[in-house]
Amino acid sequence: MEMWILVSDVVILLGACLLIGGVFSRLGQSPLVGYLLAGMVLGGPGSLHAIQSEHEIEAISELGVSLLLFSLGLEFSIARLKKLGPTPLLGGILQVSLTLALTALAAVFLGFAVREAIALGAMVSLSSTAIVLRILMENSELETPYGGNSLAVLLIQDIAVVPLAILISLLGGGQGIGGLLWNAANILMVACLLIIALYVLLNHVASRALGMLTLERNRELTTILSVATGLGSAWAANLAGISPALGAFVAGMFLGASPFATQIRADISPLRIVLLTLFFGSAGMVADPVWVWEHILLVLSTTAGLLALKFLVLVGIFLFLGNLTSVALCTGICLAQVGEFAFVLGNLALRNEVISGETHNLLVSATIMSLFIGPVLVAQAPALTNLLTGRFLGSSNMLPGTEQQVGRKPDVVIVGFGPAGQFAGKVANKAELNVTVIDLNRNGVRKGMDMGFEGLVGDATQHEVLEHAHVAEAKVVVVTIPSLRMAIAVVDMIRSQAPQTHIVVRARYLRDIHELYAAGADIVFDDEEEIGHSIGQHLSSWILHQSGLSVVEESSRHAERMTD
Repeated sequence: MEMWILVSDVVILLGACLLIGGVFSRLGQSPLVGYLLAGMVLGGPGSLHAIQSEHEIEAISELGVSLLLFSLGLEFSIARLKKLGPTPLLGGILQVSLTLALTALAAVFLGFAVREAIALGAMVSLSSTAIVLRILMENSELETPYGGNSLAVLLIQDIAVVPLAILISLLGGGQGIGGLLWNAANILMVACLLIIALYVLLNHVASRALGMLTLERNRELTTILSVATGLGSAWAANLAGISPALGAFVAGMFLGASPFATQIRADISPLRIVLLTLFFGSAGMVADPVWVWEHILLVLSTTAGLLALKFLVLVGIFLFLGNLTSVALCTGICLAQVGEFAFVLGNLALRNEVISGETHNLLVSATIMSLFIGPVLVAQAPALTNLLTGRFLGSSNMLPGTEQQVGRKPDVVIVGFGPAGQFAGKVANKAELNVTVIDLNRNGVRKGMDMGFEGLVGDATQHEVLEHAHVAEAKVVVVTIPSLRMAIAVVDMIRSQAPQTHIVVRARYLRDIHELYAAGADIVFDDEEEIGHSIGQHLSSWILHQSGLSVVEESSRHAERMTD
């Protein structure tokens, strides 16, 4: 009976998150705010008390945080850091450090204990990756100077989650300086042992296991291995007495070096989304709407103070690093909000008794307010920047337009790199176009990379895989996969992400072309018609020349084309 009460509560919470999150998404806000409000209304103090299993849901939702950190590890790579350049990355390191330090100093000045002040600084130093990147990508601003700055800072912030979580765990030890140093050394030693163990397990055992799998035939095995790795590494870290986030992040980082990283990320995405929705819903249960209403001035002033502090820190850093005033201002506006990881660190600090329940309530309330304002600030950042610079610094200092965007974009994306895809690739290669290949078959991707193309092992019917391949920025997408159902799903997904992109599709049978056109293809070539056309040309040549030599020459030319 208790199990079904838990199931009922999970269904009620997810349903409320779906409804309220959908409303906020429709209004241009982040659905995360809707999830938090759903938790505030349904459970916790001052709510409708429609949820009885608050602690059980919170325990389950912690798995979502582990999978989120696992996904961040999959994204992490030294090559990606180098691509962003040293200046923005230095800006990210300075932003996290200075925001933490200045917030802690301000909190001590206001009467908070040192431990609590440091924890508050760690929580508010992070911005919302989900909000900022989504809006910058939707507005095609990710390649702008301020977009590059934002991406670099967010990446550093995401990496900083693990050491910040360890810092808060250390603060919860309740010991002096000596005890703190001893705990730090102990955690460092255990973390090193865990990293070595995960390295051996994932780089040798799991990597070979993945290499033996044929993804298109054993998709469920890859999904199980991905989830087992992400959750298992978090469990192992917790068993070793260190942060589960560290174990999940390290495991993701090791698997991120494999060619299967993109597909693993896509496979765990649905489970991660469900668990994270529960996490934000359970985080909202901590906030008391009655308390927020009674302390609305305190909540609003705290929110305004945090936004102003982060904005000034970011602007100062990027001006110091030599950015234009307009670029520094726009970067500061984009990243001024407090992000969703504040709930992760806040819950950890509350469990370790680093912060009080009252402080946690204030932080959750201010973060929710910040997330309300965040999408508006990011969407209007260029306009607000131009307004500020045009009024105070003159029009010559206004933000450069998107025509100054930099960075390579794929001209052609080829989905399925069998013989048909390889023919298309050769044409694109001769035209010196930038090509990205997506295929579930690792051998196909390897052939594309041998030709100088970017290659992803992944299922193109999934949003994350196409997004990772930057399909929305491609001029042409060529779909050559033989399965009709899969081809329709791919075309439909591409069309939803890239409405202006030209889509070329290969069909096996003439009867299939109407469904592919209906899915959104611009042009369809079917095997039956093309083969029939080739045979007809060959027969015409034979009739015209009526010579066995002509047939032999034509056959030789055909064989050369197939071999080429």
